[in-house]
Amino acid sequence: MGEGFLRVSAATPKVKVADCIYNGEQTKKAIDQAVENQVKLLVLPELGITGYTCGDLFLQSRLLDSAKEQILWLRDYTKNKDIVVAVGFPMEWNGSLYNLAAILFDGKVLGLVPKRNIPNYSEFYEARHFKEGMEKPVEIEFGKERVWMGTNLLFQCETIKGFTLAAEICEDLWVPCPPSTHHALAGATVIINLSASDETTGKDIYRRQLVESQSGRLICGYLYADAGEGESSTDLVFAAHNLIAENGTMLAEAVRFQNQTIVADLDLDRIHSERRRMKTFGITESEYQTIFFSIQKTEATKGFYHFIDPMPFVPSKKEDRDKRCEEILSIQAMGLKKRLEHAHCQSAVIGISGGLDSTLALLVTARAFDLLGLKREQITAITMPCFGTTDRTYQNAVLLIEKLGAEFVEVDIRKAVLYHFQDIGQNLELHDVTYENAQARERTQVLMDFANKKNGMVIGTGDLSELALGWATYNGDHMSMYGVNASVPKTLVRHLVRYYADTCQDEKLSQVLFDVLDTPVSPELLPPEDGKIAQKTEDIVGPYELHDFYLYYILRFGYTPKKVYDLAQKAFEGVYSKETILKWLKTFYHRFFTQQFKRSCLPDGPKVGSVAVSPRGDLRMPSDACVRIWMEELERIE
Repeated sequence: MGEGFLRVSAATPKVKVADCIYNGEQTKKAIDQAVENQVKLLVLPELGITGYTCGDLFLQSRLLDSAKEQILWLRDYTKNKDIVVAVGFPMEWNGSLYNLAAILFDGKVLGLVPKRNIPNYSEFYEARHFKEGMEKPVEIEFGKERVWMGTNLLFQCETIKGFTLAAEICEDLWVPCPPSTHHALAGATVIINLSASDETTGKDIYRRQLVESQSGRLICGYLYADAGEGESSTDLVFAAHNLIAENGTMLAEAVRFQNQTIVADLDLDRIHSERRRMKTFGITESEYQTIFFSIQKTEATKGFYHFIDPMPFVPSKKEDRDKRCEEILSIQAMGLKKRLEHAHCQSAVIGISGGLDSTLALLVTARAFDLLGLKREQITAITMPCFGTTDRTYQNAVLLIEKLGAEFVEVDIRKAVLYHFQDIGQNLELHDVTYENAQARERTQVLMDFANKKNGMVIGTGDLSELALGWATYNGDHMSMYGVNASVPKTLVRHLVRYYADTCQDEKLSQVLFDVLDTPVSPELLPPEDGKIAQKTEDIVGPYELHDFYLYYILRFGYTPKKVYDLAQKAFEGVYSKETILKWLKTFYHRFFTQQFKRSCLPDGPKVGSVAVSPRGDLRMPSDACVRIWMEELERIE
């Protein structure tokens, strides 16, 4: 399954109201199924041993005795099962009746968590029977052993890093300040909710939003186990709307009215990483009792219940993707608009190669000029053909500039570069890095000098993926007055251009943009072969979809190389071999560390997403940090 994941489940066994023996048997079957699925944490509904809809039968001693008998029987049944089970039942203590979650593990009752908030409105009348649970834990006698009881209990696993469990019950989540908020602040990373939420029209939407939101606010895994079929339908119907969310994302959701069991693999590393980054957890004014337990640290071998998106920067649904593209284009354009306004600048200079990045930068610049009410003719778009320029990219550059209405300028830099080669003694037949970078630096000089002539500023075109890999010529295409693409990854650049092509009203412009999209990514610094691009970037540094995947999980969550490697295998199964994934992951780490000096002096540019490499914002990294310990871990991967 992969290190750092915890397999969890929310289940709704069918119940018979007030038949504790039947309900205990169904709970046992749910435990067996969970063990078969290699689940480490199973959550069951509120008052599941008796049924939630017992009404005044909760005042019957025989019902309470039978419920306790079943909990003790289930406690013993968990011996050597290596699974934590949360079961709901009623219990009398010290003259009052409590709605409890029994946390069972390896033949023990780890603790009893009472419901803190007792609803007494509309169809709910729990205050008729139950007393609200105490926050401060007390130690009580239960089944011939001493057990902690209270809402403020933490169950900390000593063998699985980052697995600290806490519980609340149904209404606790629906109040203004849920107990789970305090639980998370105290260190709980996984919150469970044993619920009996009846179904009314539209309630499922709010319930889903509630669970997603709470898991996001608390940066935790949140398991919601709901009552379902078998509960009394005298006045209510329960739909078994089981939910598992992680950090604002729904991992699994049951089909309502089917008593469906759901399973998910929680990424505890992600939760831990997010909390470490935000630093708002681990502080609480409440008093907690921590109970320790140890699960065998074994990885699940059956299935994998956590979708790993191979394109983490690109929404999979077209509607979401289009919204994201429009939003990013607006952020880019507004950033440039502010910079132009501040500098009292009414002219922009941009180098156009006919490739994706410069195309996007020109589209953004045109939008910024439109927002400022400036004429697009005040954008100087310069194409600078040299040794590697192909007819295809040149024609696309010319047509693009024409269709967007910018001023077209062509500067053939071949002679200038040849003179420079003579000055430094560079062999024209030696196509090394000097041969390539001299062209990039000559182009930047042309752009900068034109900007002086026009009293304007140079607009940078380099994207986030290139900056992460250091795939830019220092003091060449690396430099500009404002880099509009600085935090846009390559995989997203393509979709931004496609979105513009799909939504613009100019058919000929769309045709040009689609041809740009079909052109291989290349710096075009080496001579063409039979008129076609000879130098393909992804053949040299590796596939950008892999590098963007690595970039996201390394920078966003700080994952270890092994974890990134494992996730990549799942995300790109059937697309790239293990050997290919490992090869380019090593390349990424090597280039990311050795090329930091280029990022340490980046020009300004707008942040558009959750990952960026600006030395003034998201990434404060020394330029001479060593990559050794990361590479050593990669070398140990078989």
